[in-house]
Amino acid sequence: MLKAISHRNLVQKFHRLGFDGPYSGGRHLFMSKGVLKIHIPNPHRSDISKHLLAEILRQADISSDKWNGA
Repeated sequence: MLKAISHRNLVQKFHRLGFDGPYSGGRHLFMSKGVLKIHIPNPHRSDISKHLLAEILRQADISSDKWNGA
């Protein structure tokens, strides 16, 4: 089950899953792993909602089980 997450924890989890970055890329930051490039929200005071997290993971082709295990 997914839950809201801070920007810092989001980046840390993606690092554990083998992604590099974040890099600046126009309006949003992005992280990459090989040819895969995912856009992540800019840091804000509030957490990233579970719905937005689910969309990011869908684009990165990462299952919620794999995400929770990272």
